[in-house]
Amino acid sequence: MDLGLTQRTALVCASTSGLGLATARALCEDGARVVVTSRSGERAEEVATTLPNAIGIGCDLVAADGAARLFGESTKRVGKIDILVLNGPGPAPGRAEDVDVAGVDSAVATLVKPQVQLVRSVLPAMQAQRWGRILSISSTSVVAPISSLALSNLGRAALAGYLKTLASEVAPHGITVNSLLPGRIATPRARQINEAAAARSGVPVADVEQSSVGEIPAGRYGEPDEFGAVAAFLCSGRASYVTGVALRCDGGLVPTL
Repeated sequence: MDLGLTQRTALVCASTSGLGLATARALCEDGARVVVTSRSGERAEEVATTLPNAIGIGCDLVAADGAARLFGESTKRVGKIDILVLNGPGPAPGRAEDVDVAGVDSAVATLVKPQVQLVRSVLPAMQAQRWGRILSISSTSVVAPISSLALSNLGRAALAGYLKTLASEVAPHGITVNSLLPGRIATPRARQINEAAAARSGVPVADVEQSSVGEIPAGRYGEPDEFGAVAAFLCSGRASYVTGVALRCDGGLVPTL
């Protein structure tokens, strides 16, 4: 299937590993030009050399001017951004009863503020050309909050609410806005969560992972490239009538419609 991405440029946040990298790779393989990003410019450039038609830019999105700097450098090097993929690491695991104001501020600073700033930056060009794709790599916690990930649950739900509202506002301009919700995908982040759970319960990580797999109807963790393929579709011309959606990619894990 031709996804119609050969004339499109994508900015993919936090795309040197895990789901961000898988998404960047899928977009490149389907013909898009991709801006790979990381806190480390050297790492971003290194990863970009492994992909067809990609460049790397280093930027700390959580810094006060991070989103503005990333947008400015990206447009200087590749021109307008047709596709924006929002992504980034979540806050440390923790219980809801332990959340304090500083934690809330941190979750918003990490998972909401820079994303909103980037969206506002790319929208004018998308509206002018009457085509654009905004996709958030989020979590199934948006539809089913995950135990001991209170701050992540908080921040991701806030961003999802903003993006759902935005989707209706920009749909007349040919812009789609969606969230893609990974369940348990074999990434470093999944390993970190399992290690934290093992430490809390005092059992081996392997036992935690085995128990986790037992909860997934597909009987396994997803592969990053499987997720990337879905992300690329949602960013494509083929998905022009899909907007305002929070789509799960979870092997059937969440037991709701």
